[in-house]
Amino acid sequence: MPAQVGNMHIYNQARSVPREALKEIKGGRLSGKSDINPMWRIKQLTELFGPCGIGWKYTITKQWLEQGGNDEIAAFVNIELFFKHEGAWSEAIPGTGGSSFVAKEKSGPYTSDECFKMALTDAISVACKALGFGADVYWDKDATKYDKPPQQAQEKPRTQDPEKPKPQSQPVDWPKFWVGCKNLGFTQAQVHKLSMEESIAHYTREQAADLYRKLEIIKQEEQKSA
Repeated sequence: MPAQVGNMHIYNQARSVPREALKEIKGGRLSGKSDINPMWRIKQLTELFGPCGIGWKYTITKQWLEQGGNDEIAAFVNIELFFKHEGAWSEAIPGTGGSSFVAKEKSGPYTSDECFKMALTDAISVACKALGFGADVYWDKDATKYDKPPQQAQEKPRTQDPEKPKPQSQPVDWPKFWVGCKNLGFTQAQVHKLSMEESIAHYTREQAADLYRKLEIIKQEEQKSA
């Protein structure tokens, strides 16, 4: 068997998500995208490796709360996921999940008593994603939504009367951005969770600046409460 087939075995077994396990997200930043039923991941882990605790397991390495903007508070969970392969446990697969603890709603602040449970579910999904779980939902034929089709990149300019070019935002200096985030004490995973985006590669310079200011506010709040 070619090495590539063996390496892709788990990925290919878990990449497709049945329609009944998908739910369209309506409203918010993720409107129009699909949410995967968390029990589908549990079922896939069990089918591939065996019951939880025997064929796969996870450990919670950290739980914490973070003060956000507008008096909101987020809950985060770090886990390490393990699965058994050929009788031996795998190396740890990390996953960070987050959920709202105190959210500002129209009727007033809402406090969730299930924030850590939801953050744990999210962390498991992040770890499973590294194994290829639900890959077809996140990718389209192994190409991210941010990739440009080849024909689009080679498209010839139109022959219509040219319009005045609209001013374009300057590109984000991502190395500088991530160094700044690191200096503030935030990992890339935490930044993605706080932005509620799986990737911020599409951000404009203005959006990145707004996000960085939010991180600075969170850091200032942490220092005040320390």
